[in-house]
Amino acid sequence: MVRSDTLDLTPLRPILERYAPQGRPGLLPALQEAQALYGYLPEPVAAAIGQALRVPLADVHGVIDFYALLYREPVGRTIIRVCTDPACWMRGADEVLEAACRRTGCGVNETSADGAYTVERAPCLGLCNCAPAVNLTFNDTRPAKTVSFAHVEVSQLDRVLSGKGRPPEDYVGGDLCIVTPLAGRGRRMTLTEYQAVGGMQALRRTLGEKMAPAEVIKLVNDAGLVGRGGAAFPTWIKWDGAANAKGSPKYFVVNADESEPGTFKDRILLEGDPCRILEGAMVGAYAIGAHRIYFYIRGEYPTALERVKAAVDECYAAGLLGPDVLGTGYALDVEVRSGAGAYICGEETALFESIEGKRGFPRIKPPFPATYGLFGKPTAINNVETLAKIPYIITHGPEAFHRFGTEKSTGPKLFCVSGDVLRPGLYEVPFGVTIRHLIENLAGGVVGGGLRAILFGGAAGAFATAEHLDVKLSFEDLRAVGLPLGSGVVMVFNDTRDMRQVLLRLGRFFAHESCGKCYPCQLGTQRQYEILERLARGQALPGDKERLLDVGWTMTDASLCGLGQTAAGAVLSAMKLWPELFES
Repeated sequence: MVRSDTLDLTPLRPILERYAPQGRPGLLPALQEAQALYGYLPEPVAAAIGQALRVPLADVHGVIDFYALLYREPVGRTIIRVCTDPACWMRGADEVLEAACRRTGCGVNETSADGAYTVERAPCLGLCNCAPAVNLTFNDTRPAKTVSFAHVEVSQLDRVLSGKGRPPEDYVGGDLCIVTPLAGRGRRMTLTEYQAVGGMQALRRTLGEKMAPAEVIKLVNDAGLVGRGGAAFPTWIKWDGAANAKGSPKYFVVNADESEPGTFKDRILLEGDPCRILEGAMVGAYAIGAHRIYFYIRGEYPTALERVKAAVDECYAAGLLGPDVLGTGYALDVEVRSGAGAYICGEETALFESIEGKRGFPRIKPPFPATYGLFGKPTAINNVETLAKIPYIITHGPEAFHRFGTEKSTGPKLFCVSGDVLRPGLYEVPFGVTIRHLIENLAGGVVGGGLRAILFGGAAGAFATAEHLDVKLSFEDLRAVGLPLGSGVVMVFNDTRDMRQVLLRLGRFFAHESCGKCYPCQLGTQRQYEILERLARGQALPGDKERLLDVGWTMTDASLCGLGQTAAGAVLSAMKLWPELFES
């Protein structure tokens, strides 16, 4: 770790020269690269970056303090981030966190006296299928390096701390193999591997046959593709709105800031099949008339970042990106951006603010991104799984896409199954199969006891019970029984689990991740967490049940964005199913 009073700013100069022409939009990557050099962001470094990019120092500090992965004060030479959200908690993450504190001699969110370690309780690391998960950042290397470890056991902690732990190994299965890597044809990490199984045919058809942008958008419309990130908004409407909007330049954005407990599908797609996502984005950019793609990946996904960047470089080398894509005269560039630890940046307008070099605060809508998005210009933004479907639709046609699923829920869907099942993993199925089929036939059934609950839709979702097992997995069938499909989270709890502990961890997640822009969410998530904490300790106060309802509905009705509007979803669902849990 470099002391600020002996700081040499010479190594910073190449970073300043590279990002100074961008101005404020270069702030976040400049801070990230500087921190990778110095281990943290001391005052002289922050001041130098602000001066070079012409950003006020107060704003620089505001950005640093907003993101959990940026530090203004010295941290350990090794940062240990232990996930204790529900899936990891069920597999012993609390014991791993306690052991890490004993081993390093420091408390949670503290740095050891010798400066060797910092231990943090991390929000979800996107490794719910191979829990418990730990991310290590080695600050004594230049640049700093972050590595993910899975199935971390207390007895193996020393090996993990030395960088020799078990890497993530993803189980991928299901009834289909349309977009999932690992299953069937295996990983397709490089452009050569992707093209060997038919990759980039959609891009070649779109540009080589000189399809009109409106024709591309019509194919997506005819396929009935809706967003797979949770909102289920028709993809073609986003594209059509941006294509017809006045103003230029236009931008296409890939939202890969998957951060919700129980969700890991985007990580597997990015790590195992990055060129497919790029191809979907390239086709989308062409359809809306954009010449630049921003690919925003959450900072806790080091392997995904590495592989996407490598795939982008390969595409440039192959003439699939650049000033003359495939010799057609169409120019297209891609810039990969890393998040810095803020769940709120999964909200599309907060993500725009982050790319623009600001704190990730959501914007008030309208105006909507199609007319006023990134840098105030027409923008289309899509989730990773949504874009993974585009090459298939363009290559095989809407009719082939319709063969999977139901009339109202078309195509295949990825489900992230974690928790108390035999085979946690990523499963690709057609819409319309039952919950029972997913859990019992594909994931191997409930282990450790009988079925108590299934959390649908992630931390912002709702609970199902055994009586829902024969409900079909489709937007319309789940909606009919009050369950959200969300991004495809299916977290299973057996009947030995303390549901108060589950709710406590969900409440802590939202209290930690609220951006603080709007009062109902800022205060509501904190109050919700405090009440859930009392319930988990068995120290509920008279009236806590009523307070929890009041806080929950206030957040739902009055919050600015989806985080606050859904932060009480699982709690309100549990109150209906198990009212006895909330008695004082």
